[in-house]
Amino acid sequence: MGWIARQLRTVGLTFGLLAVLAGCAACQAQNKPAVPDGVALTVLVRNTMAALNDANITGNYTVFRDLGSPEFGEENTSARLAGIFAPLRARKLDLGPIILFTPKLTKEAAIDDESVLRLTGFFPTEPLRVNFALGYQNIDGAWRLFDISISTTQASAPSGGKGNRAPPTN
Repeated sequence: MGWIARQLRTVGLTFGLLAVLAGCAACQAQNKPAVPDGVALTVLVRNTMAALNDANITGNYTVFRDLGSPEFGEENTSARLAGIFAPLRARKLDLGPIILFTPKLTKEAAIDDESVLRLTGFFPTEPLRVNFALGYQNIDGAWRLFDISISTTQASAPSGGKGNRAPPTN
């Protein structure tokens, strides 16, 4: 085999390997779920708020925990969630009516490096605006809650900053 033939064979193997690697990357990209459309995002946020509202009203966070991803359930007992949301419960904040509003995202919905769908925004309600930062994992084709942060600010206040967590009870 001549030198040119060996070089062409090496180049061919290199391109072949690159094609296989590119194909594997494409396969991985295809397995990564896409960001849902706007309607699906709205449904996710509204369902989460409705479930949280039910848990706050009853003081029972078992179903709320069980609706989350396996990791959410492992990291959060019902008692732990009750403690986290105690300030909202103590304020008797009824989240039920906000599901009639369309949530406004302050950041573009995106899937992060850990494959968590990130949604950050608020419900344009008055006099209090409900702010949220939500994370969802795709489990068997369904987006399930991975993490949650809820707060309220005065409707005229910009989102973010001080209001990222529920305020402590006084």
